[in-house]
Amino acid sequence: MTSAMTMPVLVLNASYEPVNITRARRAIVLLIKGVAEIEEARDRFVHVGLQLPCVIRLRQYRRLPIRIQTLSRKNILLRDGHVCQYCGEKFNSSELELEHVIPRAQGGQSTWENLVAACRTCNSRKANRTPPEAGMKLLRKPRVVTIHTSRAFLRQLGGAEEKWRKYLYY
Repeated sequence: MTSAMTMPVLVLNASYEPVNITRARRAIVLLIKGVAEIEEARDRFVHVGLQLPCVIRLRQYRRLPIRIQTLSRKNILLRDGHVCQYCGEKFNSSELELEHVIPRAQGGQSTWENLVAACRTCNSRKANRTPPEAGMKLLRKPRVVTIHTSRAFLRQLGGAEEKWRKYLYY
C-alpha cells in the first residue's frame, strides 16, 4: 500500500496550467505556507480539517523558464511512450533498453538526441552499428524534452487519476 505522504499530487500554476507532479508531503508544506490551495482532495484526512490533496493550485502565477528535463531512463521511456523505436511495439519498462542511435563505440554520446527506447531483440539486432548500417529505421527522430513537451508526460502519468483529467486534457 502507498503511504499517504508519498501519493502523487498534480500542481497547477495560478492560471490552472499543469506544471508538475509532486508528493503529498511537499504539497501539504505548500498548503501550510499559504503558497497553494487545494483544488481537488482525496477522501482521506491527514490532520483535523486538512484533507489529503490530489490537485493543488499555486496562489501566485510562476513564470516557468524553458528548461530541459533531466536525462534519465524513465524520461526516455516516457518520451518514447514505452514503444520500441525500431519495431513499433509497446513494452513494459522492464522489457525495454536504452539504445544509442550512434553507438558509443563510434563516438555516440548519452544525450536526448542519441538515446531511444528499444526492445531487446531490436537492440541486439542493431548491435554496435548505426541504423542504416544495420538496415533498420527509427520510427521518429529522438528529441530533447523541455518543460513544454513534458506536459505530454503529465498527461501520460495522470491518465489513471480521475480527478486530474479535467486539468490535463484541455
